[in-house]
Amino acid sequence: MPTVLRVGHYRFFFYSGDGDEPKHIHIERNDSVAKFWLNPIMLQRSKGFSRAEIARLYRIINDNHLKLLEAWNDYFTN
Repeated sequence: MPTVLRVGHYRFFFYSGDGDEPKHIHIERNDSVAKFWLNPIMLQRSKGFSRAEIARLYRIINDNHLKLLEAWNDYFTN
């Protein structure tokens, strides 16, 4: 599970078996988890995050969009 980004208590990562799915990122904080599609940025599912946190995660993903896409491409195309 490569960690791509850490912001505060949030860890952004993907699973090594995710390459067959559309580009996405998983986020966890304690027992809360979420999955966002990256093209376009859209929440796929969430458990335990408040609406305010989901909005914050969306902004973090948007601000780091290129970095997340590059990490995905580097990992799954090499």
